[in-house]
This record gives sequence, structure tokens and C-alpha cells, in this order.
Amino acid sequence: MTDIVARSVRSRIMRSIRGRDTQPELLLRRALHARGFRYRLHRRIADTRPDLVLPRWRAVIMVHGCFWHRHPGCKFAYTPRSRTRFWREKFRENVARDERDLARLRAAGWRVLIVWECGLRDRRLRESVLEQAAKWLRSRSTRMELPGRAASEKRATRMSNTSRDP
Repeated sequence: MTDIVARSVRSRIMRSIRGRDTQPELLLRRALHARGFRYRLHRRIADTRPDLVLPRWRAVIMVHGCFWHRHPGCKFAYTPRSRTRFWREKFRENVARDERDLARLRAAGWRVLIVWECGLRDRRLRESVLEQAAKWLRSRSTRMELPGRAASEKRATRMSNTSRDP
């Protein structure tokens, strides 16, 4: 399938996608700061650069975009219909890098929280995700993903139920 925009336009669109200071990341940062958590941004730890580093809590937070990091069961983790081979390889590399980074952080003794974009995008989930993140930071748990798989599956079911014709 061919792209609906010119190659130069697609290139400009893709260049404009940021890896730092994204809306989900800013939203999470503001909420954590309001709850009294202090953090460092994009600090290098164990050859990785987590989005937020909370040294006091020996924790890092990675804010993952569902599309780029392939959130399982999420409607935002679709594969474009053009250049599918390119995209599959790109996504495979991203997921492999994420797994490698997670292993490095855990080996260095850091606790890791992964917050998926969809959990901050959906107003019904947002406050719950933010509260769970704060609760996790205060806990001794070593790893967590928000929203969890159950929330992703509920969201996918809700989306499929609303898209059906009566």
C-alpha cells in the first residue's frame, strides 16, 4: 500500500516525533512532583537513559509509547500497512533494546516502573495509573508495568464493544 503523503512530508512528520519531554512524560512528571517525589531526568545509568530517575527510592521510570515499544494488547500498537518489513524490524529492535535496558538496570540494583502511554492518555485510567505509580515508588516491589495487562485487555474489549453495530 502506498503512503497518502509525499515522502518529504512523511520524513518531516517522523522527524518531529520527540523521544523526550513527550506529553505522557510531562503529565507523569507533574503528577509525581505534586505528590512530593523528586527526580532527575534522563540520567545515564548502566548504559541506559531512563526518563525519570528517583535516587532516593532507587527507582527509575520509563514512559513507553505504545506504538514504538509495542504495548501488548493495545490499540495504539498497530503496524503501519506500508513498508511492513521495515516496521517489523524497527519494532523488533526497539523491544530488544527495551529488554536489554531493563536487564541492565535490574542488574545494577535499580527498581523499574514502566508506564505505558495509553494509561496516561485515557482519562478513566489516568488517575488510577498515577496513584499506582506513587504507591509503587513507596513500596519495595522491584518491577511494575502500568497499566497492567488486565487494564489493557479491558480497554481492548471496551473498544471492540463500542465499535460493534447494534
